Amino acid sequence: MPVISRFFGIVIIMYWNDHNPPHIHAKYGEYNAIISISGEFLGGDFPHRASALVLEWIRRHTSELLDNWQRAASGEPIRPIEPLE
Repeated sequence: MPVISRFFGIVIIMYWNDHNPPHIHAKYGEYNAIISISGEFLGGDFPHRASALVLEWIRRHTSELLDNWQRAASGEPIRPIEPLE
């Protein structure tokens, strides 16, 4: 599981060769969500507070996320991204 960040009990994952649009998978306890790098929820269920934290993290790291998406599509290693503090 290619974990790129962890914060406040939330695990952020990006899979190699995943489908478009560019997105991340977020896990929080029994909750799972797929969220585009543009901040749109594509699927799953997530508590409101955890959703707000993930969206803030995406906003702060959009360029790094897009870089990781391109790296994954090219078969290159995905880089970790700083957690939300």
